[in-house]
Amino acid sequence: MNKYKEIKKDLKNIDLCIVTKNRSKEEIMHYYNLNERIFGENRAQELLTKVDLPNDIKWHFIGRLQTNKVRSILPYVDCIQSVDSLRLAKFINKEAKRIDKVVNVLIQFNLSQEETKTGLSYEDAFDFFKQCEELTNINIKGIMLMGPNVDDKEEIKKVFKQGRELFDSLKLKYNTLDTLSMGMSDDYKLAIEENTTMVRIGSILFN
Repeated sequence: MNKYKEIKKDLKNIDLCIVTKNRSKEEIMHYYNLNERIFGENRAQELLTKVDLPNDIKWHFIGRLQTNKVRSILPYVDCIQSVDSLRLAKFINKEAKRIDKVVNVLIQFNLSQEETKTGLSYEDAFDFFKQCEELTNINIKGIMLMGPNVDDKEEIKKVFKQGRELFDSLKLKYNTLDTLSMGMSDDYKLAIEENTTMVRIGSILFN
């Protein structure tokens, strides 16, 4: 509980997405009762076991999403943070149109260019956004990225700084963008220093 208070104090006007992978409904409701409403899941199957929780919860899908899982989660998610290809964006748009829904999405970038992560490169950004302009059933709210899996804080900050610069440059052309999702349990303080607008925190809130 002390960790939660510390995080909330750090965040001020930054949104908190509580990552609930492998967490029980009771654990989720604990934070729901503290007025948290944004919860993140990274597996479609697990998300579907939790959709009977209060319907004002905003479920964010934050994991790698296969096209064959899109249809099952689409009615329940407020935002898909992990759109990492044009193929996936088009598929989500098609399925959202089918159920007459406009779904919020973030475009995932892999600015550290790690082979273990998916996402677009910095150079792909404007071309990708241009190609998404005709997709009327997705609402691109911003971008999502992860810090590199290294111990060097300066290296992590460098990637977050690139993320902020990319977000700001995209926002000059697409002024409705409002979400820069970067920073997790191990590096959220570095993301705050680079002006993230949302952090995704799980493990340290439940340990």
